[in-house]
Amino acid sequence: MIKIKLSIVFLFFIIITADAQQHNFSDNYVVPSDTLVQQKLAHWQDIKFGLLMHWGTYSEWGIVESWSICPEDEGWTQRKGPYAANYFDYVKAYEKLQTTFNPVKFNPKKWADAAKDAGMKYIVFTTKHHDGFCMFDTKQTDYKVTSPNTPFSTNPKSNITKEVFNAFRNDGFMIGAYFSKPDWHCPYYWWPYFPPKDRNVNYDPAKYPERWNDFKNYTYNQIEELMTGYGHVDILWLDGGWVRPLKTVDTSVEWQRTIHYNQDIDMKRIAAMARKNQPGLLIVDRTVSGEFENYVTPEQTIPHEPLPHPWESCITMGNSWSYVPTDKYKSTNQLIHMLVRIISRGGNLLLNIGPSPEGDWSDTAYSRLLEIGKWMKVHSEAVYNTIPLAPYENDNVVYLQSKDKQQIYVYVLSDNNTDEVALPATLKLDNITLNKKSKVVLLDNPSIKISQKTIDDVSTLIIPQKNLKNPLRYAAVFKIEHSL
Repeated sequence: MIKIKLSIVFLFFIIITADAQQHNFSDNYVVPSDTLVQQKLAHWQDIKFGLLMHWGTYSEWGIVESWSICPEDEGWTQRKGPYAANYFDYVKAYEKLQTTFNPVKFNPKKWADAAKDAGMKYIVFTTKHHDGFCMFDTKQTDYKVTSPNTPFSTNPKSNITKEVFNAFRNDGFMIGAYFSKPDWHCPYYWWPYFPPKDRNVNYDPAKYPERWNDFKNYTYNQIEELMTGYGHVDILWLDGGWVRPLKTVDTSVEWQRTIHYNQDIDMKRIAAMARKNQPGLLIVDRTVSGEFENYVTPEQTIPHEPLPHPWESCITMGNSWSYVPTDKYKSTNQLIHMLVRIISRGGNLLLNIGPSPEGDWSDTAYSRLLEIGKWMKVHSEAVYNTIPLAPYENDNVVYLQSKDKQQIYVYVLSDNNTDEVALPATLKLDNITLNKKSKVVLLDNPSIKISQKTIDDVSTLIIPQKNLKNPLRYAAVFKIEHSL
C-alpha cells in the first residue's frame, strides 16, 4: 500500500473532500472521436500545471464566490454581514455589488508573467459564476462588468475576460473559459414568480418548456459569444453539474440526489457550435460524464493512484476559491508536493488564486509562485511530458518516467515540517532495475557522482553526503537514463 507523508492539515484537507468528489472517478469516460480534440488533449496532458481564477463582485465582500445567495442550509452558503438576517434583502445587496465593483489595479500581464515564471502553461478564468455576473461583454444581460451600472465599465480594460485571455495567450498559455451552466440571476433559471428553493432551477422545465427553452438559448448565446469574440480558446470548462439530463444522475453520489427536474441544456448543440468556431476545443462538462467531459476534474483532492482517463485536480492555493482578506495560503512545500503527487498519478494541477476587489493577487500568492518558479527551473524536465511509473509513491519517494520511457525520475520529498530535503546515503529503488548502462544524475546537483549497487537484490543509489549542495528544498530529483 502506498504511504503518503502529509501534514495533519493537508491530510484532513484531502480526506474531507474525497467523498464529495467520488463522482469524478467514474468509469463512464468516453474517448473523444475528433482527432483535433485528441491531439489537444494529449498536449494538455503533457503541460501538467495550470492556473484557475475565481473572480467576481463577490470579492468585495471577501466571501465564497456565489454560494451565499443559494438558499441551502450548508456551510458554504452561510450568509454574513449586515444584510444576513433576511434572504431577500441580502440578495438585493449582493446584486448591488455591481455598482461598486471597480478593480483599478487590474493588470493581467502581471498575472500572466508571474504564472509563466512559475511554470504554469494554461489558464481557466471565470467568465461567469453561478450568480450570473458576467466578467465579459455579453449582449444577453446588463448584469456584467461592462454595463454602465458598473464603475469599471469606463476603464479601457473593462472587458476583463478579453484582457485576461489576450495577456495569457501572448505568454503562450492554453486558454480556458470557465462558464457556469446554472445562472441564479437569469429569470429563465430562477423565475421571479417562484422563490428559489436550492441551487436548482426553481420551476419544472417539463411544465414550462418555453421558459426552459429561453434559458437554453440564453446559455447557448453566451457561450457562442465567448467562442467567437475572444480569440483562440482551447478549453470550455463548464461548472454546475446539476444542470444535466436527469437520466445521467448518479444517486450513489450524495449531492446528485438533490437534483430535481430534467435540466437538459442540449450539450450536443452547444458542443457543435463551440467546435465549429474553435476546432479541437476541449469541453469539460464537469461531473456529468460522457462525450462532453473530455477530462475529469476531482476538486480539492488527489487520487491515490492513476485514473484510466485524463484528469486534473483543481485545488486552491488558499482555503477559499475566491478572495478572502484573511485567507491562509498553503506553503510552497505543500504546493510542490501536491504537484509532484498529482503528476505521478498522470494528472494535471489546476491551482486557484482569487484576485482582490482591487484587481490584484496577495503578496503571498506572488511569493508562492516565485518560489515554485525557482524550483521548476531546475526540475521542469521531470514535470512536463511525464507519465506514471509504478509504484508511484513509497514513503517520501515518488516515481515518474518520461513520456518516451527513456528516463526515470525519482523524487525525494522533504519532510512536512521543513522545506529541506534530507537525502539518505543510500536510496533503494522500488521496481526499478539498474544496469551497467544506467546513468544517474541528481538534477539539483549534477556535478556530484551518484554510484549504484545491488543490495539484497534491490537496485540502490549511493549518494555522497559531503559533496551535496545544501539545502536542497521541497523535492530533489534523480534522473536515471538507460535503465529499462
